[in-house]
Amino acid sequence: MIERVRAVLVTPDDTLLVLRRTRPGIPVYWVLPGGGVEPTDESREAALHREIHEEIAGRADIVRLLHTTETAGERHLFYLARVTTWSFADRTGPEFSAEGRGKYALDEIPLTPEGLDAINLKPEEIARLLRQALTTGTLA
Repeated sequence: MIERVRAVLVTPDDTLLVLRRTRPGIPVYWVLPGGGVEPTDESREAALHREIHEEIAGRADIVRLLHTTETAGERHLFYLARVTTWSFADRTGPEFSAEGRGKYALDEIPLTPEGLDAINLKPEEIARLLRQALTTGTLA
């Protein structure tokens, strides 16, 4: 089974870092930083640290596993993390130069239900979970 890790990256200002995806013929949407767990990764958390470094040249402290989803042949693990540094200009991920992948931009949004409502965060299941956790005060 393929495993993918993603980070709910909370900044020191209690905002959320998300990647805005712009692809031809598809409405704009946002995703959480992350990607596939590779055989060379020592753990899922190590994979997440590698992905955060590749995608936003960032460093983060992983707080906890928030949610897991499974689809046909894939498991997605979503972690809550506190990002301490980042520089989108210094990203190194191979997807940024891959032909036909569209554009990536780093956005910082308010970590509130209204902030989440203002973007089309994918997958919808994690967007719903985050809205609920923010409304009930159970995210932290």
